[in-house]
Amino acid sequence: MDVLRLTLRQLQIFVAVARSGSTTAASAEIALSQSATSSAVNELERLLSLRLFDRAGKRLLLNDNGRALLPRAMALLDGAAGIEQMSRDGSAQAQSLRIGASTTIGNYVLPKLLAGFMGAQQPGSAAAWRSKVVIGNTAAICDAVTAFELDVGLIEGPSHQPELVVTPWLQDEMVVVAAPDSALAQSSRAGDRIPLRTLREAVWLVRETGSGTREATDQSLLPHLRSYRRSIELGSSEAIQRAAQEGLGVACLSAWVVNDALEAGRLCRVSTTLPRQLRQCHLVVHREKQSTPALLAFIAQADATTGAAR
Repeated sequence: MDVLRLTLRQLQIFVAVARSGSTTAASAEIALSQSATSSAVNELERLLSLRLFDRAGKRLLLNDNGRALLPRAMALLDGAAGIEQMSRDGSAQAQSLRIGASTTIGNYVLPKLLAGFMGAQQPGSAAAWRSKVVIGNTAAICDAVTAFELDVGLIEGPSHQPELVVTPWLQDEMVVVAAPDSALAQSSRAGDRIPLRTLREAVWLVRETGSGTREATDQSLLPHLRSYRRSIELGSSEAIQRAAQEGLGVACLSAWVVNDALEAGRLCRVSTTLPRQLRQCHLVVHREKQSTPALLAFIAQADATTGAAR
């Protein structure tokens, strides 16, 4: 077996510098002096016989070599962290997960999925649980999985990162809703289907760019509306739902989000001439991710959820 010249500490320092862009900022993150951090980067470049950064004043910018090394270094560090955790607690490796979910899935689907997953674990294993759940928009979750900060992500929109393996998961129906006393809702209750020319003049309540809900509504609505002539952008589906209830505009939201409000009469489903709108949700993991028993079991539970939803 060849003698390894690289150390995990060198790779950890390299990743910290790559993320922060300077040895000064990286040294604070990894509890080293700036000079020791700089020396470690220089030693790594010497060992590899490769320049990893372009120097621009005090800034260190990844070059092609550095960009090629970064995902491999993060994968090795992620695996090493798992080994250390396993050595501290034999059950922790199988009982610790970092799960990310985009906002709608995290609020309305993930709790039931986690309940089923934890219920399927061996009796007595719950005492070892140290799982972490992060909820954010689709772009943020994909970024975190790409950076090995999360083990798995459940997202509402497609992923555009080549580092990720993307697997189709649940399908979600998108529903056009408005306040019950709005003109659109009243026309719908009278049996009318709202035409495109009327929808084009409406105030649309939309999510921020980067949200899976925003991407889904853009893909399904804009080919027909051409643009949102009047719109209000809000940072969560809950905020959009409440704004719609107050009569501020019309919204296209997940059926998971609006079902309770529809049943309670706080919102009304608007009948339109648009085709039925379905969006595909996905499960994402890093291509270099080392699967653990817990991760494999969680993915199996998610697959079972897909089957139950069919």
